[in-house]
Amino acid sequence: MLLKIGRKHTMEAPEVRSDINVTPLVDVCLVLLIIFMVVTPMLQKGVDVALPETADPEKMPESEKQLEVSVKADGNVFIGQNWVTEEQLPAQLEEIHSNNPERTVVVKADKRLKYKEVRKVMRLLNEAGFTRVGLITEREGEGA
Repeated sequence: MLLKIGRKHTMEAPEVRSDINVTPLVDVCLVLLIIFMVVTPMLQKGVDVALPETADPEKMPESEKQLEVSVKADGNVFIGQNWVTEEQLPAQLEEIHSNNPERTVVVKADKRLKYKEVRKVMRLLNEAGFTRVGLITEREGEGA
């Protein structure tokens, strides 16, 4: 008579599952969503200014050739992100115009400024040779 002692252990491969584990996918999507929510406000070009409001602003497409000139409430003028002194402004504008005379200019002026401050910047733009100058406004009720 034969006695069997113990069980024979076999090394079987674990069962293959065909389900997709979506937990890592959801984690990645949530991280990307948070990143985009944080970065999107920083994508604003130029300097942050409280824009004047109007009932029906005309929409103009943005282009790479646009030059943004911002005037803050304290009177400081920025070309793009760069602060420019009042003395340097005419020379800077003339240099930019000589490099690219077809460039359009948009002026972002703070709504608390007196009109004479905005007009002074627009006069300097005109003297530098820019002929296509526009003002940026926002629709009423959309302001901060």
